[in-house]
Amino acid sequence: MLVGYSTDGGEDTRYLGRHGSARVAKAVLAAAVPPLMLKTDANPGGLPIETFDAIRDGLLKERSQFYQDVSAPFYGANRPSPDISQGLRDWFWLLSMQVGFKAAYDCVKAFSETDMTEDLKKIDVPVLIVQGYDDQIVPLDDSGRLSAQIVNDATLKIYPGAPARPGQYRGVQGHAQRGPAGLPARLASTATMPGPATPADGRGRADSTRLGLAAAARATENAGRPAGRVRHRLAGPPTQTTMTIPRTDAPSNAGHDDK
Repeated sequence: MLVGYSTDGGEDTRYLGRHGSARVAKAVLAAAVPPLMLKTDANPGGLPIETFDAIRDGLLKERSQFYQDVSAPFYGANRPSPDISQGLRDWFWLLSMQVGFKAAYDCVKAFSETDMTEDLKKIDVPVLIVQGYDDQIVPLDDSGRLSAQIVNDATLKIYPGAPARPGQYRGVQGHAQRGPAGLPARLASTATMPGPATPADGRGRADSTRLGLAAAARATENAGRPAGRVRHRLAGPPTQTTMTIPRTDAPSNAGHDDK
């Protein structure tokens, strides 16, 4: 079973689209970027390229402050009465700062401009699509909802009020703490299960994400400001490094790290 979160969900989708499901029984896409985040003629509900240029600018200007600002919308700490600890946000910053700079920069293009529509159409195993309704990083209406419509056998689960990282949102931790053991049972059902009705406040739509992401270029404006005057900014999903494992039938390239 493949379980992919955010950009990883795109990797799982591309794997199934290219290589099929001979070795995969089921899949989970959690707050994942498919089918396509970028606004195009074929994807009018996406985010404009300027949004992702702003993320790149934030990384180039001062990535440490950028990641601190990103942690607020990522966990929903910029919402009224958030139940998010500073320790959790510090952990997010620590993980982000361990990512290679070039990998983080290049990942912005990968997660935003890769169109996985055709890959989703090819998936022929049950897929559980999980996303928080108040996801300020990946627009719910242009990701999870669309993916559920494209995949032949999809189960859509939306957590009302949950942010981009629903597994660490107190409102859904009861379910999240069951971890992988709880996934097979839910995936055993192949019936499409629509998520809860959309709350009236409209949060979670692409418009709210677009407005927040557009401010990413100004993510470092808060540097040096007194405590209490820092304004939280919105940015893109977390990135990750990659590693190449040599094939067993190929000569080892030890000592020649090209990635």
